[in-house]
Amino acid sequence: MSDEERDIDIESDDDESLGGGARGEFQFASQAEKRAHHNALERKRRDHIKDSFCSLRDSVPSLQGEKASRAQILKKAADYIEFMRRKNSAHQQDIDDLKKQNNLLENQIRSLEKTKYTGNFAAMTSNNALLNSKAGSLMEFDGSGSDTSDSETSNSVRRKKLKT
Repeated sequence: MSDEERDIDIESDDDESLGGGARGEFQFASQAEKRAHHNALERKRRDHIKDSFCSLRDSVPSLQGEKASRAQILKKAADYIEFMRRKNSAHQQDIDDLKKQNNLLENQIRSLEKTKYTGNFAAMTSNNALLNSKAGSLMEFDGSGSDTSDSETSNSVRRKKLKT
């Protein structure tokens, strides 16, 4: 490279490094815009997280309307989810027991209708004893492991007895 070519190359480097001209200003404006855009996105992300924690706090009955740290919100939410899982499990067990009882009662009805038309009461007496013992065992409700209160337990037993 000749001395003349070197001088031209140095001059063009100096113009770019000073930030003069349209190109330098455009790069500076672009960097500022990028930074502002990034800041806006980050602020939006933090606001979304904050709103999500507020929504979660309001979804947990023991935290509604209270101020709580994010750690407290997460802990109470996890406890509430576990409580609701146990409660759902207990309710599902009640549903399964009621379905079994319903099937037994439907079988008893069919047996009674069949006996009514055939007049075979001796066979019916033994079938009724068997069905009643099964239905009776289903009506015995043990509230252990259930998150229902005593009044809810007595109501569910009462409902079961009314259906028999």
